[in-house]
Amino acid sequence: MPKIKTHSASKKRFTLTATGKVKRGKAYKSHLFASKSPKRKRGLRKSTIASSANAAIIRSMIPYK
Repeated sequence: MPKIKTHSASKKRFTLTATGKVKRGKAYKSHLFASKSPKRKRGLRKSTIASSANAAIIRSMIPYK
């Protein structure tokens, strides 16, 4: 059986936790920091778990991670 190609953008953006959940970074944290409150910017620093609806799709894009 042939190997499955890993999606290059996905391997840079997502990692799997030890329990198999998909970890992702938060969106909206690259620019326009003057208009965002410090509390909001602190929250954007932390990573979070992807939703279960998206997790299955992401896992198929990073099969060997």
